[in-house]
Amino acid sequence: MATSTIAIIITIITIILFATELIPLPVTAISACLAMGIFGVIPYSETFAGFGNDVVILVAGAIVIGEALFATGAAQIIGHKLINILGTNEKVFLAVCIAFAAIVSAFLSNTATVAMMMPIIASASVNSGGKITKKNTYMAVGFASIAGGACTLVGSTPQLIAQGVLLNAGLEGMKFFDLAYSGVPKVVFLIIYYTTIGYTLQKKVFDFEDLPSEYPEEVKESHTNNIFKMCISIAILILCVIGFVAQIWTVGTVAMLGAVMCVVTGCISIKQVFSRMDWTTVVVLGGALGFASGIEKSGAGEIIASTVIGWLGEDVNTWFLLSVISLLSCVMGNLMSHTASAAILSPICLVLASNLGLDPIIMMITIVMSINMTYITPISTPPNTMTLAAGYRFIDYVKVGTPLNILMYLLNILLIPLLFDI
Repeated sequence: MATSTIAIIITIITIILFATELIPLPVTAISACLAMGIFGVIPYSETFAGFGNDVVILVAGAIVIGEALFATGAAQIIGHKLINILGTNEKVFLAVCIAFAAIVSAFLSNTATVAMMMPIIASASVNSGGKITKKNTYMAVGFASIAGGACTLVGSTPQLIAQGVLLNAGLEGMKFFDLAYSGVPKVVFLIIYYTTIGYTLQKKVFDFEDLPSEYPEEVKESHTNNIFKMCISIAILILCVIGFVAQIWTVGTVAMLGAVMCVVTGCISIKQVFSRMDWTTVVVLGGALGFASGIEKSGAGEIIASTVIGWLGEDVNTWFLLSVISLLSCVMGNLMSHTASAAILSPICLVLASNLGLDPIIMMITIVMSINMTYITPISTPPNTMTLAAGYRFIDYVKVGTPLNILMYLLNILLIPLLFDI
């Protein structure tokens, strides 16, 4: 059997396992790598090469820096300052929280951003006497972290995978702020949505009582007396952001240097690093890159791309093609892990771009900005899943997220001819 056929079979099985989560996502990612090696799709030396990719190092380093901000109490202090300024008008509070979460998630993990914002919102709910509620804020902040994460190269996992696929293919990668041209308009749109029809809609849909909460333990236990370490952790974050933008070294080198400095300066202990590390993200990302390599090098991507071209026709309008890819990415992003969606689509669309003579970066940006606008289910990405703590039901995401997702998709395809010269 041809290796391309084997790779397609492995891809189909992997898609099913990613979508259904019959086994944990990290196990699926590792199994896909193993299958690619065991069945001869790629050499054993390349089976787990993805774990040495600069992108994986970046993710691990960024997680440590984010956790250091929590460990020193810096994140909580920032949040309290925000609350003191905003007061108790829920709509104003919601709009600023969306903007704040979007900005933070552009540079830190989306999951870490939501983890930081939830105790802030809970404390605001307690202090406002119920004028600010978790049920009217949590979901919106989860969506904001996804939208904000799509504004920079390091904001979320899909663009990291796409970047890894581009670099592994020997191509020029995306620049740090390439995604901001599509991401920033979506953040602005999200704020408008939630201060108008979105706010009205969710007040009708969320017909349950707001879950009571005590003052969050995370805020109670902040290390507010250690101002020095707070300042150090914030300074490390700022220096890393400068390093990302300046491109002095690779982004992985900058992030890991920042992580090392967090430990060396005592902002976070090595024990905390290992206990708080998001191993699922690291393993899935490393495995996804190995899996993507198998699709590319076996020729499976070529076959799938040729099939898509056959369906659409070789003379297909570029805008229409990107619109279809955007829709496919959006649907997959709602049904399965964003990481998995990017791992499956990136190598396929890389070949598709080559066959049609398109700029591969245009294709990758289309995939990334479409995967990062999935709001209909709470299962596809951790930031959405975490917001279930407000007491939402699955159907609540469908009712509030569906109109938002449709509007975001329409905005997306309108932006395509403005962003790209097509």
